[in-house]
Amino acid sequence: MTPLSDPQTRRKVLASSGAILGGSLAGCISGGGGGSGDGTETSSGGSDGTETGSGAESYEVGHGDYQTTVSADTFPETLYIYAVQTGWSNWGAIMDSFQEQYGLALNDDQRSSGEALSDLRANAQDPTHSAYNGGYTFGILAMQDDLLQPYKPANWDKVPDKLKTDNGEMTATRRMTTAVTYRADIYEERGIEPPETWEDLKNPDIAQDLVFQPPQAAVGLAGALSINNAYGGSIDDIQPVIDYYSELQDMGATFRGNLEGDFTAGNISTFVEYDYTGLDLKYNSDSVAEDNVDVTLLTGPEGENGALNQPYGYGMLKGAPNPEACKLFMDYVLSLEGQRQFLDAYVRPIRAPELEMPDEFPSQSRYEETQFQVDYTALVEKQESIIEGIGEGVGLTGY
Repeated sequence: MTPLSDPQTRRKVLASSGAILGGSLAGCISGGGGGSGDGTETSSGGSDGTETGSGAESYEVGHGDYQTTVSADTFPETLYIYAVQTGWSNWGAIMDSFQEQYGLALNDDQRSSGEALSDLRANAQDPTHSAYNGGYTFGILAMQDDLLQPYKPANWDKVPDKLKTDNGEMTATRRMTTAVTYRADIYEERGIEPPETWEDLKNPDIAQDLVFQPPQAAVGLAGALSINNAYGGSIDDIQPVIDYYSELQDMGATFRGNLEGDFTAGNISTFVEYDYTGLDLKYNSDSVAEDNVDVTLLTGPEGENGALNQPYGYGMLKGAPNPEACKLFMDYVLSLEGQRQFLDAYVRPIRAPELEMPDEFPSQSRYEETQFQVDYTALVEKQESIIEGIGEGVGLTGY
C-alpha cells in the first residue's frame, strides 16, 4: 500500500472510512452477519437482511453448527460488551459503523482486560454484559471459570487454530506488539538518541517522564513480559522485570493508563504500550504533528527478543443478555469490513493475511528481530500470579 504523503489528507480518509465501510457492509455479508455459515463471504450489493412477519429485519449469523437467524426485534437499545471503548483499537469507528448499519448502539465500556475479568466474575450469576472482549489470555481465564458459552461467528474458520478454542468460547480478533512511542521533537531538544534496546530507556533524560502501563491491563502485562524476556526471564522467573521496573521507578518512571493526552501535550516524552497506539497517534491524531511522533520495537541489551506479540479476542458470556444482538456484533467484528477498521488504526487484524498492510508499520525485518510469542496455555496458568508478583515487587497499589 502506498502511504498518503499529506498527513491531513490521510487523516480525512481514515476518519471517513468507518462510514464508508458501514454503508457497504450489508452487501458484503449474508443478512448482515459477516459471512455464510461455511465461512465464505458473499459479494457486495446484497440485502441488509430479510424482513420478518413482524416487520423487523432478520440476519443470518454464525459459522457451521452455530449458523442461525437473529431478528432485530430482539435487539436492545444499547448492547454491552466488555472493553469495547472509544480511544482504543479503533473501536469507536467500529461502534459507529455498526450502529449506522444496524441501528444498535454499543456501550462505551472504558475497562481494561483485567477490570473486565474482575467485573464479569463479580456478576457471574446475573451478567450485565453480553460478551467479554480483551486480552486473549484473560478470556481463557474466564473460560476456565465457566463464565463463557460457545459461539463460533461467521469466518471463525479464518482464525488460526492456535488463536481460538475448539469449543468456540474464545476467538482472537486482532494482535498487537509491544513497542515504545516517543516524542521525536523532545528527544531532539534533549539531545537523546532514539532507543534501540530496553537498556536505552535507562537514560535519565528518558526515564524522568517514562510511563508504563500497570500489569493488570493486558497491554501492561505484555510490556512486562517483553522486558522480562529481553533480560533473560521467563514466565517462571519474573525477577528480571521487577528489577528493571524498580530501577526505572527510582529514575522517575511511573505506571498509569490514559496517557495519550499528556503525550500529545508534551508533558511526557516516552511510553510503553503497543505499536498500534503510537502509529495511530502519529498518523491519525490532529493533536500532535506527525513528524513529532516515532515508534520503535526494542531488543534486550544483547539482542534478545523484546517485543511480545499479544492476541486480543472475545467470547460470549454464559447467561448473557441479548445473545442475538451479541452474535451479530461478533460476526461484524470478524468480517473483512470490521477487520479493515482495526487496520485503519494500525491494529493488526486476525485476518491480516487477507488484507493489504499499510507501509507505515515498522519494517518487517525489525519485527522479525524483536518479536516473540509465549506459550499461551502456560501463561494462562501463571498469569494471575505473575501480575500479583510484579505488582507487589514494584510496590503498585491494589496487590
